[in-house]
Amino acid sequence: MTSASALLTRTVQSLDGIAKEGLGEQRVSRWRARRIVRVGEAWHLGVLLLTDTHALATAEVLRAADPGRRGYTAESARARAERRAEALRGGFDEGDVVHVGWSVIDVDAVDAGGSSGPLALVDGVPSVRWSAAGGYMPLEAYLRERVSLLRDSAGG
Repeated sequence: MTSASALLTRTVQSLDGIAKEGLGEQRVSRWRARRIVRVGEAWHLGVLLLTDTHALATAEVLRAADPGRRGYTAESARARAERRAEALRGGFDEGDVVHVGWSVIDVDAVDAGGSSGPLALVDGVPSVRWSAAGGYMPLEAYLRERVSLLRDSAGG
């Protein structure tokens, strides 16, 4: 059986040439407005973000944008617009996809029989929980499907 680390490494190698999305972190200071700054980039594969060296669990996904002057019927819409503006202030370009709140997955723990983030070893098979309500599915099939979708959306 192929380990989770081997599957992820092989997947990263297959993604060479496909565009990545931005990884951001919230920054707060006394002198500057709240902002989300770029700390890296990753390929977005559903519940996973893959960098050249790490597997990350996704969290908040947003698109950097100027909130403009709008009236909001819901406080949640105002909060989302402010988060998009924070990414713009942090140096992302208008329209960039930004991932915030992601966490590093301990792939070694998964390979050792445990779990980390959405990954787990289930009956000896590296598996992924693709949604909070969903069950586990084999990681190899999940990655194959997600890479195919990413390639299709990238036009290649």
